[in-house]
Amino acid sequence: MTANLLDFDLDGLAAFCDQLGEKRFRATQLFRWIHQRGESNFDQMTDLAKSLREKLKVHAHVAGLSVLSRHDSADGTIKWLFNVGDGNAVEAVFIPEDDRGTLCISSQAGCAVGCRFCSTGHQGFSRNLSTGEIVAQLWFAEHFLRRHLNTPDRVISNVVMMGMGEPLQNFSALVPALKTMLDDHGYGLSRRRVTVSTSGVVPMMQRLSQDCPVALAVSLHAPNDPLRDNLVPLNRKYPIAELLDACNQYLEFAPRDFITFEYCMLDGVNDTPEHAQQLVKLVRQHATGKGVWCKFNLIPFNPFPASGLLRSPAPQVQAFAKILLDAGIVTTVRKTRGDDIDAACGQLAGDVRDRTRVNERIAQQRTIVLKPVTDLTANNKEA
Repeated sequence: MTANLLDFDLDGLAAFCDQLGEKRFRATQLFRWIHQRGESNFDQMTDLAKSLREKLKVHAHVAGLSVLSRHDSADGTIKWLFNVGDGNAVEAVFIPEDDRGTLCISSQAGCAVGCRFCSTGHQGFSRNLSTGEIVAQLWFAEHFLRRHLNTPDRVISNVVMMGMGEPLQNFSALVPALKTMLDDHGYGLSRRRVTVSTSGVVPMMQRLSQDCPVALAVSLHAPNDPLRDNLVPLNRKYPIAELLDACNQYLEFAPRDFITFEYCMLDGVNDTPEHAQQLVKLVRQHATGKGVWCKFNLIPFNPFPASGLLRSPAPQVQAFAKILLDAGIVTTVRKTRGDDIDAACGQLAGDVRDRTRVNERIAQQRTIVLKPVTDLTANNKEA
């Protein structure tokens, strides 16, 4: 079986070339052909020695993912559905803006975290994607868009690992993919422009800070443990205090001087003024007053039938944001993009052969009654 060269970062490709009796500079040439030029035909890599090209034909290949469908939004957003085999398919989304082009990439076929408000989580989990399957989404999108827009220039300036899956639960495949994105011989993206989003896998946050620190976004979505336990089940393993400690540790190595907290606005669930005030207290007083340097990105919920949840009204979102802003916390409200093609935040679903009995788990979650925030406040005062 031949090796798919999309599975290798530059160091991995150099090791592969060494096995073929080739020097590192040949790996660099090959890496540039694949990622900067989008080439998969070894015969077209004309500055490689013919002997190397013949070896590559025997021992290697460059295989992207086949596109099952493409949908174009009225706002310019493009969503692709990629076949990853065995009945599984994953989605990637390109979001164009005046000053940047952002690609949202999937890391797993499905997701085992099971957040209440996420369409992917309601599909369950099948498997991790390989490094090559993660990189292939960027490889395809970048070179498709150059042809589509008739430009030789780089189109994708930002990558967010916010598609299907929890990236930090696929750590061994994620890190080489990130290194390929960052490598000047690959896509040359800035560490500040590559963002990993996590629901809070604390041990892997610590490892990422050492192995490949990029911008970090944390899916918070609640200001207290009882509420977050219900919305983000992983919180039962890594509660908020432990998560915020990990955020502060990550900041020591991060390319940005703040953590982005993502907060999905759910009508009547986590969007009251009391919730906003609890958030202010949480990020200001954590770690005995040290706090957490952060910004909040408030995300309008994108409803789907199985969620049983509703989007917070726009005035409620603005009032919530004002409380955070008045406390001196940088806060933005995410502009919904691609919702007419189900490409907005929380809507990516693809096709997943679930191995986790997700319907049973979510049914159990729905039997939990969310404790009113006023009761929580009262209990905190009594304590």
